Amino acid sequence: MTKLSKAFENKKAFIAFITAGDPDLETTEKLIYEMVENGVDLIEIGIPFSDPIAEGTVIQEADIRALANGTTTEKIFDLVEKIRPNVAIPLVFMTYCNVVFGYGTEKFMQKCQQIGIDGLIIPDVPYEEKEELHPYTKKYGIELVSLVAPTSHDRITSIAKDAEGFLYIVSSLGVTGVRSEIKTDIGEIVSLAKSASDIPCAVGFGISTPEQAAAMSKTADGVIVGSAIVRIIAKYGRDSVKYVGEYVKSLADACHHQ
Repeated sequence: MTKLSKAFENKKAFIAFITAGDPDLETTEKLIYEMVENGVDLIEIGIPFSDPIAEGTVIQEADIRALANGTTTEKIFDLVEKIRPNVAIPLVFMTYCNVVFGYGTEKFMQKCQQIGIDGLIIPDVPYEEKEELHPYTKKYGIELVSLVAPTSHDRITSIAKDAEGFLYIVSSLGVTGVRSEIKTDIGEIVSLAKSASDIPCAVGFGISTPEQAAAMSKTADGVIVGSAIVRIIAKYGRDSVKYVGEYVKSLADACHHQ
């Protein structure tokens, strides 16, 4: 069993995303503990970037707030190193290749290993280019999570065959953000992926209600929610911890009761 697949052990996984440093790193620390307390199985920690091409307005604005208050990759590493001994669930970084290359690819992976990061999600490194990172992630035991989109049709089985940790299924075309309904045939994507590999499949982009989470976790092995959580943080700032806790509990319960 891999580190990330632990999140899916004997249950449907609920995966939460937050932007590190929004509204500040102290609140990020409290939010992570609160989410763990309320049943989240894996946390994606966003390293803010000035041009996050896969993100909608909600997460773009969180990145801007985090960068404006002086959040750096180094400070986020320090934060994870501090919280890791108190957090048993898998933690992954979600960021963009500029952040990794700018820091130094090998140095970045080495640091991830040192502080206890289990995986990486980098949306702007397509499957065909992942060899640029793979030697380093492999060397330091970091799982590089692959994404498949509704348009990946012909490539889904190839991507799934090589995927590590879990397969991130992008539910809709376009950028991240809350959607009132998701029309993609997730079942078809999951069965194509499963025909190539037994890797867990988690669905993200657009999910915001317990009902959507329950529906998606009937088909997939896990559900990822980001923008809806970040929206609560944008609304309440440093006072958001309790509200995020209540919200993620409702979604985690919806997934776990499948």
